[in-house]
Amino acid sequence: MSMLVNMPRNVEYIIDTLIESGSEAFIVGGCVRDIILNKEPKDWDITTKARPEEVIRLFDKVILTGLKHGTVTVVLDRENYEVTTYRTDGEYEDNRHPKEVEFVDSLKEDLARRDFTINAMAYNYKVGLIDYFEGAKDLKNKIIKTVGEPEKRFNEDSLRMLRAVRFSAQLDFNISENVLCSIKKLKNNIKNISRERIRDEFNKILLYNPRKIDILRECELLEFIIPEFKGTYNFNQNNPYHIHDLYSHTLLSIESIEPSLYLRLTMALHDLGKVISKRIDKKGISHYYGHGKESVRLSKEILKSLKYDNNSIEKILTLIQYHDCTLKSKLSVKRMLNKIGEELLRDLIKVQRADILAQNPDYRWERLENLAEVEEKLNLIIAQKECFNLKDLKINGGDLISLGFVKGKEIGETLQKLLEIVIEYPELNNQQDLFEIAKKIKDE
Repeated sequence: MSMLVNMPRNVEYIIDTLIESGSEAFIVGGCVRDIILNKEPKDWDITTKARPEEVIRLFDKVILTGLKHGTVTVVLDRENYEVTTYRTDGEYEDNRHPKEVEFVDSLKEDLARRDFTINAMAYNYKVGLIDYFEGAKDLKNKIIKTVGEPEKRFNEDSLRMLRAVRFSAQLDFNISENVLCSIKKLKNNIKNISRERIRDEFNKILLYNPRKIDILRECELLEFIIPEFKGTYNFNQNNPYHIHDLYSHTLLSIESIEPSLYLRLTMALHDLGKVISKRIDKKGISHYYGHGKESVRLSKEILKSLKYDNNSIEKILTLIQYHDCTLKSKLSVKRMLNKIGEELLRDLIKVQRADILAQNPDYRWERLENLAEVEEKLNLIIAQKECFNLKDLKINGGDLISLGFVKGKEIGETLQKLLEIVIEYPELNNQQDLFEIAKKIKDE
């Protein structure tokens, strides 16, 4: 296969230097895959017959990043380039890492240890494309296959099972049948993988193509990531607003929101509490009073177990807490602004919109129209600089002390009362009116 590859100057320099020293050297893995797909590679990995000590000798600035695995990082113009010696992996002891690696002289042996055919190609301008395992053909056919037996590959490194689904999402490829069968068979091995690694792959699936969560479900991997998801499968919501089961509604809602990680996680988790808060009325219709609170409780445990950062957790839990709230009047918008601020309220509108788009279309337009009006009211409040928090109140603690209020609790409570009045009657947010109202509160 002839290829026109426009490598960065530094990558060419590293490969030239290695070849001129008498060694083989190629770009390898994801960058070759991306070039064939006409995508801009994010990283340029280089593989070489040269031993690490030889690479160190050839370049001025080298970081010893993974010396025992044959990887050194060459630094050129403040850019880092990983150069790895051809190797085979020894026995894997924990379904993740080889006990030891052995350096070899054969590129084919090195490529044979890699995960998927589409990641097991190498290239340099002298030899062209090296493709022992038909990776280019699988790219053309849009299919994910392992290099060699899938069971062997997944037993070596169980994270590869999730990576298969992630590449399927990233590239919009199918996964070959024997790979899917092996994932189903070895699904329990995912327990040996750290929660952080699992989280990172799940994040990418959510962002690239959340519909591929279906593969995680089909292979019974999803319940290892988020056990609570199992309760949503085939869960009939039994309510006129819903025509989908809870799992399908959740997936549709994830797809209906922009690819921002915390927003997609919000949609993934927003209704988990429905499973334990279902109540059926006299007409046989199901209701889920308080399900937001239950969803928050469950989501907090899930997000912490997957070791998400505290800032994301706080945002997600706030959005889940209020995802079902009714926003209609300007006053209700201002009160919500007071609780969560402008940025999160704009996110909440996105969350509610995605939720509606995943519900019964018969009720969709009226509810979307209401949401558009809510957004207009929000824009107006912000444009007119109406007060919805203590910071913008035209009176402060010092003013109240001058009126004879006692420092501490009394001031805090009075400012809160004044804010509530101003939220409802914005024209009163001036010092004169607020002083008069404060005096009346003082005299009560």
